[in-house]
Amino acid sequence: MSTPASRKDRVYTRPEIEALIADGRHIVIVDGKVLKCDAWMKYHPGGDKAIKHMVGRDATDEVHVLHSPEAAQRMNAFQIGRVDGRWLNFVPPIQGGKFRTKAELDALRAHAADAELERDDSSQGSSDGSPIFEPADHDSVRRRRNDSTFTRASSPTSVSSVELDDAREKPKMSFLDIKTQQEISLDLDKYPPLKPDVQDDIVRKYRALEERIKAEGLFQCRYTSYLIELSRYSLFFGLFLYFLRAGWYCTSALFLGCFWHQLVFTAHDAGHMGITHDYHTDSVIGIVIADFLGGLSLGWWKRNHNVHHIVTNHTEHDPDIQHLPFFAISHRFFESLTSTYYDKVLQYDAAARFFIRFQDMLYYPILCFGRFNLYRLSWVYLLSTQAPSRGPAWWHRYLEIAGQIFFWYWFGYEVVTKSIPTGWERFAFVMVSHMVTMPVHVQITLSHFAMSTADLGTHESFPQKMLRTTMDVDCPEWLDFFHGGLQFQAIHHLYPRIPRHNLRRTQRLVMDFCDDVNIPYGLYGFAAGNRKVIGRLGDVARQATILAACQRSMIESGDYGMH
Repeated sequence: MSTPASRKDRVYTRPEIEALIADGRHIVIVDGKVLKCDAWMKYHPGGDKAIKHMVGRDATDEVHVLHSPEAAQRMNAFQIGRVDGRWLNFVPPIQGGKFRTKAELDALRAHAADAELERDDSSQGSSDGSPIFEPADHDSVRRRRNDSTFTRASSPTSVSSVELDDAREKPKMSFLDIKTQQEISLDLDKYPPLKPDVQDDIVRKYRALEERIKAEGLFQCRYTSYLIELSRYSLFFGLFLYFLRAGWYCTSALFLGCFWHQLVFTAHDAGHMGITHDYHTDSVIGIVIADFLGGLSLGWWKRNHNVHHIVTNHTEHDPDIQHLPFFAISHRFFESLTSTYYDKVLQYDAAARFFIRFQDMLYYPILCFGRFNLYRLSWVYLLSTQAPSRGPAWWHRYLEIAGQIFFWYWFGYEVVTKSIPTGWERFAFVMVSHMVTMPVHVQITLSHFAMSTADLGTHESFPQKMLRTTMDVDCPEWLDFFHGGLQFQAIHHLYPRIPRHNLRRTQRLVMDFCDDVNIPYGLYGFAAGNRKVIGRLGDVARQATILAACQRSMIESGDYGMH
């Protein structure tokens, strides 16, 4: 019988891991270790979706930046072996990756061996005979398009094979295909090439930068900064109560909105374990702030946000950019995409067609009502099976429900119902207090809405993808309190656990890193960033108008382009 140590030393080949995934196993590569995460799926505090997006991939950077060293160490309990050499990522099943069982791989290997015997001795070597082990070239992919056994997992460069299969199975609008290819080409020209040596160099320098940041103490929280934050929160809450008792209800609502707006930033810190760096302590801090004082679910935010940090700005997978029918930041939403986060089709229906045409004009008005949508999402999360029912976070859901009851008692009953005399004044109070929080929704969307949504495949490194899909906002240091760290989202996406009060000091190091690896660093002033977002929304709105006109023309003429 093999010992646990010897099992962990077993070297897995690429086909063996493919076969395990085909059998439904959740295999993730971290630091060259093969982790089988099946038993952890129900217990993962960040939700199962985050793990599913890493299946078949090297998740080393994602795991280390999003987890404490202690949590990363505990993952060794799921190790079943290791891999040798550089790992070539598969496309995870949740993203459409297709995998072959051991029997299918054995049959394909036998077929390749038979074909090799028939070749002339001067022909290509056996390593070129099967795409299982080496990347398939474009021509060979094209030759096998009609072969039902050829799937996305047939080669490391398998993204294109599924796209070809999908094109055969479901015709798409050529206008959208052309636009997609243009966006991919633009990014390929703008950013470093996806060659292994280039991406590996970026990763090496990214990890070296992390060590330098640690050495400079920038991962350590400055607790005196939170004393200043607490003073600001207390001032806003005190002014809210003072004007409420004085009968100045709209003024009171203004300061309550400011209180909520500022609280979000510390809840964000706690959700990333950026305060005490202890999972349960920071979770309780976050729940008190988000649920008890703000009426929003920290657990919902964590589940949503962890996925966002892994598949940033991916139209099918990132919930933070999936806002139909109100907003579409990419033409790809015109295809009624299936969201892997919400497990449903995001219908580009009549309502979406109406709102998208005017989204650049409706952007700010719609964001005024953003907090109401967060209430809805919070309760959907807490009343469903999405929240962890086992594992270290099993009790968080119950604490959050208690927090929600407390919030709606003090806000809904003590403040709105009991303290404000008339219906119209109550309505005005609720609307003003919620609309004042609109800037935080602008700050959240500002970081990503104007950035790339192109999918460059599985070989792009984590740091390059984060910098390609995220922008920072340039502002004077005295205004940092207003943005609450959200002005440094590119840096935050690279190192989510850096306390926000240290992000400005980290910025210079990240800018030097970007210069070194030739990755453009997106940095815009607040006004310029807003103009870019409105410009992107307007551009997509014009594309929607053009597409609608083309469709009308086709219907009227009866010419559907089928000849």
